[in-house]
Amino acid sequence: MAQNRLTRNDIVRAAITFVDAHGLDALTMRRLGQSLGVEAMAFYRHVSGREDLLEAMVEALIDSLFDNRLMRQTPSSWEDYLQRVANTTKELARDHPGIFPLIATQPSQAPWLRPPLRSLRWVEEFLSTLQGFEFSDAAAVGAYKSFTSFLIGDLLLQVHSTNFGLTGGDDHEKAGDDSDLSEYPTVNALSDLLSEDHRQRQFDDALDELIERIRLSPTN
Repeated sequence: MAQNRLTRNDIVRAAITFVDAHGLDALTMRRLGQSLGVEAMAFYRHVSGREDLLEAMVEALIDSLFDNRLMRQTPSSWEDYLQRVANTTKELARDHPGIFPLIATQPSQAPWLRPPLRSLRWVEEFLSTLQGFEFSDAAAVGAYKSFTSFLIGDLLLQVHSTNFGLTGGDDHEKAGDDSDLSEYPTVNALSDLLSEDHRQRQFDDALDELIERIRLSPTN
């Protein structure tokens, strides 16, 4: 890519691709420049530094949720809407496990913006959609807070498990295979159960329970 044709969007997308392949710790301006065939100094016309780049990566990924096939369809109910947002966000965490934790840790535009739906565009979309399904102001805000707490907690746990190789399936490794568990007989005896991957079922069950709590909320 020619240096004089680089745009901020080019750099951000390249950085996301780089982190997906090599991990967040490997990201430096110099290494990113090498991957694009340019000098790192070329980036500073478009980003002020690594922190600015990280924030831009987070913003790009959060914005990309609106382009997901699930979000392009009109929800039939508020329950359907929450299901769509939750599964769209889960796909984002699955596809970008090295970057998703940044969504929880990078400073937001305002202290009341809650990850992972941490942009003004998302809050506007979320609250106005629930109001369109006859949620009161208080109920819509309460649902935003409860829903984002569920998403960030569950998905960060899933990303953590993915990063440590607990991906489930027939070829998953027994928990503790690389550790001496002789001093932990209960953990050793239950290691197969601990290694079982039920993340999808647990995610779906927890989401159903949250939706039911919102449905029964006295402010709804």
